[in-house]
Amino acid sequence: MTLSECKFDGKKAIVRVDFNVPLKEGKITDDTRIRGAVPTLKHILEGGGALIIMSHMGKPKGKVKPELSLGQIKDAVAQALGVEEVQFAPDCAKAQEQAAALKPGEVLLLENLRYYPEEEGKPVGIDKEDPAYEAAKKEMKARQKDFAKTLASYADCYVMDAFGTAHRKHASTAVIADYFDADHKMLGFLMEKEVKAVDAVLSDIKRPFVAIMGGSKVSSKIGIIENLLGKVDKLILCGGMTYTFSKAHGGEIGQSIVEMDKLDVALGVEELAKKNGVELVLAPDAVCTDGLDFATMSVKPGAAVEVHDAREIPASLEGVDAGPVAREKFANAIKGAKTILWNGPAGVFECDEFCEGSRAIGDAIAEATAEGAFSLIGGGDSVACVTKFGLTDKVSYISTGGGALLEAIEGKVLPGVAAIKG
Repeated sequence: MTLSECKFDGKKAIVRVDFNVPLKEGKITDDTRIRGAVPTLKHILEGGGALIIMSHMGKPKGKVKPELSLGQIKDAVAQALGVEEVQFAPDCAKAQEQAAALKPGEVLLLENLRYYPEEEGKPVGIDKEDPAYEAAKKEMKARQKDFAKTLASYADCYVMDAFGTAHRKHASTAVIADYFDADHKMLGFLMEKEVKAVDAVLSDIKRPFVAIMGGSKVSSKIGIIENLLGKVDKLILCGGMTYTFSKAHGGEIGQSIVEMDKLDVALGVEELAKKNGVELVLAPDAVCTDGLDFATMSVKPGAAVEVHDAREIPASLEGVDAGPVAREKFANAIKGAKTILWNGPAGVFECDEFCEGSRAIGDAIAEATAEGAFSLIGGGDSVACVTKFGLTDKVSYISTGGGALLEAIEGKVLPGVAAIKG
């Protein structure tokens, strides 16, 4: 069943969204995630249905934390949906009466799902090494099923529209689907777009296919990199992880971030790229400094800012961005691409002095997209990059999911998708 096919007239739909929005003094600072869910939610209301919205916020780890209450955003949700009021259930496990009383066109927002440890389904207060852990885990899984069954009892239909949590087998993202038959569970519009975008990159590949992977650590991206090396024509590696590659070749990297226990992994990536005929693109030079203030994301007065060979960085400096030669090399590698995937910046882009490497990548992707390439931008930092550089409407698709997108790219099955599609 698809959302477009389902008849919601007179029915109640419980929808898992990702309303984990940033708050400052109780005010939403970025409502992108709310706006992303609006088409699905409005479709249900306009079809004569009643809405029960559920989401998590932050990481309360099974405890009630008022600063993470979804009650803070109910008025913003009402405004986004164009309804007079969004009702609020202060206990998502005891909302039976409120759900039952809902009339067509009405909306009920449940409290933070993660106030309950059953949502994530992990034993609380016990180490994995503890002999009693397995028994506690089994008990918690049973409680998770009960929690999911309770949530399911509120509605006639279940809609999964939270791609950002689709890689988690939580009560509200996957387990709940067991309590609805195939005609009464479906993906929301946002999820459908996300799944299609991933399929376009990994299944329906138009070549040349260029992937850009950034970030600070090789270890956090190795599974994704290895999977991509079996699919791409060119792989650009940038950001902090590249200093591990420089060090693996005996380079001097000064104070730059490095994983000394992953030098062999870096060399293995290079060998795999060569074996698969993939052009591996690394930065030959780097912008370096001795005065980056991470707290304020600014350069300290009087600090050195210099360009050096990526394997000849002075002992007192750290690499913080791709150098001018690297930027040109990246742009040339992207030029002419027909499929592009970007995850992770080329440097400390939050600091204006060190964002030029990421800007060069973003501009090159925008140019390739204008010439017919399909470009998928994913991961919080990459999304922040295209937003900062004013490129959001110049790329094909911006994913709302960080971890979910990475696991999909890595070739893993997403529980939140599998629960619907089977």
